[in-house]
Amino acid sequence: MPETVLILHGLMMRSPAMLPLASRLRRRGFEPRLFGYSTLWQNPAKAMEKLAMRLYAYGDQPVHLVAHSLGGLVAVETLNRYQQLPPGRLVCLGSPLAGSTAARGLFDRGLGFVSGRSGPLLRGGLIQLPEKHQVGAIAGSRSLGMGKYFGHFDGLNDGTVAVWETRMPGLGDHAVIPSSHSGLAFSPLAAELAANFLETGHFRP
Repeated sequence: MPETVLILHGLMMRSPAMLPLASRLRRRGFEPRLFGYSTLWQNPAKAMEKLAMRLYAYGDQPVHLVAHSLGGLVAVETLNRYQQLPPGRLVCLGSPLAGSTAARGLFDRGLGFVSGRSGPLLRGGLIQLPEKHQVGAIAGSRSLGMGKYFGHFDGLNDGTVAVWETRMPGLGDHAVIPSSHSGLAFSPLAAELAANFLETGHFRP
């Protein structure tokens, strides 16, 4: 029986944007399901509660997560906050786990409203990764995007998130691919690596 993968979109996106990724994961033998949530008008805690309830509905069946950008922060914090969730792995695509320099730059310039109610989570990042779920992160190195003008990145970045912002102690694996931030959601290579991690816990077996 194919294992379920819930797919989370990023800031100012909608679930249909993740359909190409879902299609690629389906061809790898998974059963993908899109998970939609409000990125601007609701507190991320509401999205976390909604995601936890969705996960609980699967009982003890394995359920994996693949999440783009902000979606990765929502997914990790859900796994941190809620107990007895079903087993499964998580892949974050361009998620600023260590906090977003670009989001902080926008806030400092009086443009924090761009991130809506997700702003504090994006600016602050995460404290830790979940102990009972393996997490892998894929970063982009193609600097295309407005975020670089607010983030003043040092080193590789995807135009919105710096590679170093996608790293945290405890990651099961980390990969950098030639993609922009939004491109990570549509990249065939990102989908291939994500499927590898969901199957084995490593991006490159």
